[in-house]
Amino acid sequence: MTTPVARPRVRTEQTRRLAPGNRAAGATVPRQRATAGPRTVVVPPARTRNGTPPAGPVQPGSRGRMAFLAALVIVALAVFGGRLVYVQGLRGAAIAEEARNSRLSPINLLGSRGEITDAKGVPLATSVERYEISVNQVLVAKFKGTQNPPVPDGAAGVAAILAPLLDMNPAELGGALVGDRKFVYIRKDVLPQVARDIRKLGLSGVNVDRVAERVYPNGTLAGNVIGFVNSSGVGLAGLEASLDDRLTGTPGQEIYERGRKGQAIPGGYSEITPATQGDTVQLTLLSDVQWKAQSALDAQVAATGSSSGSLIVMDTKTGEVYALADSGSVDPNHPGEASGSLSSAVSDVFEPGSTGKVITMAAILDNKIADPYTQWEVPYTYSPDGKETFKDSHEHGLLRLTTTGVLAESSNTGTVMIGQQLPVQTRYDYLAKFGFGSLTGIEMSGESKGILHPVDSWQRRDKFAVLFGQAVSVTALQATQVFATIANGGVRVQPHIVKGWTSPDGTYTPAPAAASTQVVSPETAKTVLTMMQSVVDDGTGSNAAIPGYQVAGKTGTAQNWVGGVQGITASFIGVAPADDPRIAVAVILHNPKTSVYGGTVAAPVFSDVAGYTLSELGVAPSGTTGTLFPTTW
Repeated sequence: MTTPVARPRVRTEQTRRLAPGNRAAGATVPRQRATAGPRTVVVPPARTRNGTPPAGPVQPGSRGRMAFLAALVIVALAVFGGRLVYVQGLRGAAIAEEARNSRLSPINLLGSRGEITDAKGVPLATSVERYEISVNQVLVAKFKGTQNPPVPDGAAGVAAILAPLLDMNPAELGGALVGDRKFVYIRKDVLPQVARDIRKLGLSGVNVDRVAERVYPNGTLAGNVIGFVNSSGVGLAGLEASLDDRLTGTPGQEIYERGRKGQAIPGGYSEITPATQGDTVQLTLLSDVQWKAQSALDAQVAATGSSSGSLIVMDTKTGEVYALADSGSVDPNHPGEASGSLSSAVSDVFEPGSTGKVITMAAILDNKIADPYTQWEVPYTYSPDGKETFKDSHEHGLLRLTTTGVLAESSNTGTVMIGQQLPVQTRYDYLAKFGFGSLTGIEMSGESKGILHPVDSWQRRDKFAVLFGQAVSVTALQATQVFATIANGGVRVQPHIVKGWTSPDGTYTPAPAAASTQVVSPETAKTVLTMMQSVVDDGTGSNAAIPGYQVAGKTGTAQNWVGGVQGITASFIGVAPADDPRIAVAVILHNPKTSVYGGTVAAPVFSDVAGYTLSELGVAPSGTTGTLFPTTW
């Protein structure tokens, strides 16, 4: 009997649902085909709540990548952390300072120029606050317009805002704002209130800079003396140039922390180095006397057809210059429009002519060669050496004149007759002692020392011509100084025009006392002064008389050479009151057309200006006529 063998069950492939705990809802698994051998059970993968399979087992390659990324993160954190420690810990203060410094804006503070005033404190030159408006055209182009009021973008918008404030045409202003230049001036001499209004607008690319503008309130008055400055405020001529060092202020600076639009940040960094104003100079000039001198001179230059002229008023005791006028005086407010030259009274030279005879007479008396009464027979022509011949201005017969009469009649021949007795070196020495050939020392730029050649270079005629004011050249100031010296008892006092200085803190310091030199004896000076009175009372200078005052002086006529052209200089220089001298006044006219004689064209101006000055100074009339020396015999 055969034993039966067990055969495995074979199941056909079909789908069946798993038990609820073993599957996700709706999931299906394939049935296994019948196989020989042990039964194999396939377990379906677990499911998450959302139906996605969980991550499978980590492969070796994935684990490496994760480690690399983690390392990168750690390195980045380390770098940023280190940088943070460096920036905030080690470099924090320095970086903060650098950032603050990038926000700092410096503003230069101008040190105002000191004033120039007359002897009574009247301003002749002063500085006022003004502003300059400039733009950066590149930044202006980036301007964003506004809706209220409606303003377009760019230059057109900026022009629409600025034009009413600057009193400019918007179209013209807009044209100046267009371009690629980073600095363009659009208006200078802007008043402070207008500048403040523009600054408040905070317009990008628009700059408002403070400047100190130099103003000369009296126009041409003393313009030849004061001079002027350039656009940077540096003295170019006159006292503005010669006193520039003390007049110039010291600039300062303000540094502030700015905001985005350039405005100062409240409570931000601020540092100010204050500017210092320059010293104020007080001159010896008297404005009223200067005005009188200028107007009288200009009128006479016009009336006589003179090419130019100068007029000086000087205090005989102190050397203070009360007036120094030149025809065609410069208006420092508009120096480019000037028709005259600066300070010609101290820079231009000419032969003094007969006014130089005063020095010869002083030397004669001082050396006791003659006295005021010495009698002389004076011809029309005279030859001292038989070779050189000299003559008087008017033809005449033999005149019986005293030494005083020779001076009063301004005789060239008589002066040579007497003066030839002076040694030639002595003639030179007295000219030099009275200041010829050297600077007076006045505080003005461009002063000339004149021309006084040494004796060994004098030509044969020169040694006689110097006796009556030829072969030597002087400035108007040097010529005036001669008469001031005679009036001051023979003491030459250095002319000066600076009375004192006032520092920014208000401290006033008077100028040092002027240097003085005894030139001739007091007796000689007094005698020559009395002799000069005869020139006015009974000689060529009668037109210089001042009612109520004793006047002493001398006329002059001499040849001059200007630009290679020969001309004539007519002059009168005098002293008043002669009995107690206070002022010396010189009137110089170059190339007058109506007359060549100083007694005719210059003496009347002396009378007018000297009389006015005595009144301004409160000098009482002389009261007496004085006792004079005889002029004839």
